[in-house]
Amino acid sequence: MIRLEEITKDNLDDVLALRVHEDQKSYVSTNAESLAQAYVYSETAWPFAVYDDKTLVGFIMMGYYEAKQYYTLWKFMIDRNYQGRGYGKKALELGLNFVQEQFHPDTIYTGVAPGNRVAKGLYESAGFVDTGFREFGMEEMCKRFGM
Repeated sequence: MIRLEEITKDNLDDVLALRVHEDQKSYVSTNAESLAQAYVYSETAWPFAVYDDKTLVGFIMMGYYEAKQYYTLWKFMIDRNYQGRGYGKKALELGLNFVQEQFHPDTIYTGVAPGNRVAKGLYESAGFVDTGFREFGMEEMCKRFGM
């Protein structure tokens, strides 16, 4: 059973040890960087460990981007040892459900690094579309709820 869990002192080191493949490193922040951002933006960042039963398989962080006043899939990664097994799709669904149930936005945004076809395909399969906007070297995508 795939689920999202709070990151605590009991699982922090395991979350920090998660890794992507070498060729994916330029597409994602380290989990240490992401958790530092979550700490600084603690009122608007919601980081989670992704588990399959008792096995830690990934990390996802949802957030609220105050400057643009919208909700976002801020950070997301599945450990290299667990990719290609459907964990990403389910974790993304759970992250989106969290934001939808807690805050009821009409739209959620994310950014994808140019060339990261796997992530872009995953986001598109969940209903995200490219907005055509580019910022900070990222391609913006959005998903409208209820559409």
